[in-house]
Amino acid sequence: MVRKVIIIGSGPAGYTAALYTARANLKPLMIDGGVGKGQEQLGAGGQLMITTDVENYPGFPHGIQGPELMQAMREQVLRFGTEVIEDMVTQVDLSRRPYKVWVGDTLYEARVIIIATGASAKWLGLPEERPVWEGGLGGAGISACATCDGFFFRGKPIAVVGGGDTAMEEAIYLTNHASKVSVIHRRDTLRASKIMQERAFKNPKIEFIWDSVVERIHDPAQKRVTGLTLRNIRTDQRTEFAVEGLFVAIGHKPNTDLFVGQLELDPNGYIVTTHDVRTSVYGVFAAGDVQDHEYRQAVTAAGSGCMAAIQAERLLEAEGDTDLLETPTNW
Repeated sequence: MVRKVIIIGSGPAGYTAALYTARANLKPLMIDGGVGKGQEQLGAGGQLMITTDVENYPGFPHGIQGPELMQAMREQVLRFGTEVIEDMVTQVDLSRRPYKVWVGDTLYEARVIIIATGASAKWLGLPEERPVWEGGLGGAGISACATCDGFFFRGKPIAVVGGGDTAMEEAIYLTNHASKVSVIHRRDTLRASKIMQERAFKNPKIEFIWDSVVERIHDPAQKRVTGLTLRNIRTDQRTEFAVEGLFVAIGHKPNTDLFVGQLELDPNGYIVTTHDVRTSVYGVFAAGDVQDHEYRQAVTAAGSGCMAAIQAERLLEAEGDTDLLETPTNW
């Protein structure tokens, strides 16, 4: 069976695309876990599943928890008949229509694809970040999710690496649990927005370590974080710094490995789009953080999901029952 629309990924972009296509009676299929191929995955809901207070999404004057917002979106798309597969896409073929999408050995086909695979957290690239069962400290004191793991560090000193909004949000949240939060940043100024900087600077439990990078995380032999080796990039001086947890908040990588060679990507790996959400392949749209390297907000992701859905509806309506049209010259 060739479906009209398959949505790869969820989050605000994917859920909004599903909502609009479902209400347009396009009977969308959503594969909510995003893509595979070894990338770090957050599963259904994307980045907001590791976000605490969402204060800038319209309609919630007192804020809302990220996971709560994603659950509400999920319930809404299910109400309108979206079919959801709780798994990850492992392969795609966008060379001709109908487009092919595999989940393991199971093949699905569609006339239109909407990609909403989002982005994944970046790591420092240190061997200690490997999972604890591989001899590292991942899951045993190293995390990229304060919401998920902050509770385990009650009354303990911890560090956050990064200088953007995400790092400040993580640090502020972690002060609810940790005895002290040390923000380690490789520059002498923050990249975070002014309001987030002000909140962090005013918090008495947050201190800043400037011009420094983490060179080593101790101690895999004890299967827990006991400290860090820091290097000042200006003086090249190394110091030992005692902490019991490390949270990495240095940015994200778009989840586009699956589409290399099939869609046009920019030098940073984001999907290149025109007319806001059209990819380089006819009938394939991209929405949210997988193509947005500038705003990266829940509300802009939702907006682009809406645009992708409306453009998909118009494309299918214009085609009628002719499934395999040649790519128009004005795409």
